[in-house]
Amino acid sequence: MSATNRPPRDRRAGSRGLLVAGAGIPGLTLAVALKQAHGPALDVTVCDPGLEAGAARHRGRAYAVAAGPRRMFERLGLWSRIEPAAEPMRRLVISDSRVGDPVRPVFLTFGDGTEARDTGEPFAHMVEAEPMVAALLDAARETGVRLAAAGVAAAVPGARATRVTLSDGSVEEVALVVAADGARSALREAAGIGWVGWSYPQSGIVATIQHARDHEGRAFEHFLPSGPFAILPLKAGGALGHRSSIVWTERSADVPALLGGDAAETLAEIERRFGAELGRIALEHGPSAHPLHLGLARSFRAPRLALLGDAAHVIHPLAGQGLNLGLAGAAALAEAVTGAMRLGLDPGADAVLRDYEQARRFDTVAMAAATDGLNRLFSNDSMALRLTRDFGLGLVDRMPGLKRFFIGQASALRGGTPRLLRGEAL
Repeated sequence: MSATNRPPRDRRAGSRGLLVAGAGIPGLTLAVALKQAHGPALDVTVCDPGLEAGAARHRGRAYAVAAGPRRMFERLGLWSRIEPAAEPMRRLVISDSRVGDPVRPVFLTFGDGTEARDTGEPFAHMVEAEPMVAALLDAARETGVRLAAAGVAAAVPGARATRVTLSDGSVEEVALVVAADGARSALREAAGIGWVGWSYPQSGIVATIQHARDHEGRAFEHFLPSGPFAILPLKAGGALGHRSSIVWTERSADVPALLGGDAAETLAEIERRFGAELGRIALEHGPSAHPLHLGLARSFRAPRLALLGDAAHVIHPLAGQGLNLGLAGAAALAEAVTGAMRLGLDPGADAVLRDYEQARRFDTVAMAAATDGLNRLFSNDSMALRLTRDFGLGLVDRMPGLKRFFIGQASALRGGTPRLLRGEAL
């Protein structure tokens, strides 16, 4: 069955239409939020050639969903669909060592009770991407979002609308186009929006691991000289009874040697870094390696165009905040568009897009700088830097107030965040 829930046709929705290019998690979340808020008053289309494959194309990926985005999913009625696939992350253990060290000293923990929030809720949940996308696609169909398994062939902005031609031949005239089409966004390039960033000499290796012992909701972040090795708790299952996702940062030059052997050799390399705490391990999915980059769009907007998710920003995965940044962007853009529509204003006007950019620019740049700085601080084998960072981690561990601050930042529950991230209606 096609992912397109209505047949392609010429559509001229005028100043009340919106098109999202890209059916990733931020783009689908935005579409569902706006369609729920406005119903027939706002015609919403999500287009992506990959929609024919459905949620299955996201298999093998998993994300940390912070408390703020989780509250947004609850407000949108999505969390009840996602929660069966979500594992609460109740504790984070941070160590700093070399691969061959017999002992991995723990310098910092979160979730040990000293910094618990008043709500007592986990600061994040690990969720596999496939069931999350499936829930979003179902909600999009139910709310009346048009899903088009096609790309954008052309988008020509005008004074009152943008005329969009899709690769299936259908035509839209919409007030706003949202580019959620990834880090190599064709819409961003066509709009002439510059991109600032660089490639890291590192790759991110992801895999799903089965293990014999229960992780008990604990996440581990081992800082190694080549980069962090994260073990992130997933829902129980598999032949060994328990499962985790790993995000392994490694020097790109070393990846072919590390992953180029047979399955037993690859598993042995993972075991050297995984440790023995969770017992016997086995590969369930992967591994796959992806070059790492940092990048920021010079602007998050152009005439009748807003950038969302990876089209606007790409950061290092060591803090697990890439998806949460994209979901925060979806919440901010939904709020800006809704505010304009309820005043009878043009939802694609430059003032609306400027409000969206101002709401997200500072936090995005700050998170990009923080993750870049942490990666540079920890991804090396300098004894002087190791002593400095280990002292700093130990200091934070003894200061509950500072730990609460960091949890608040990561959870996206601090003041000034968009209403949806606070669990409030648009």
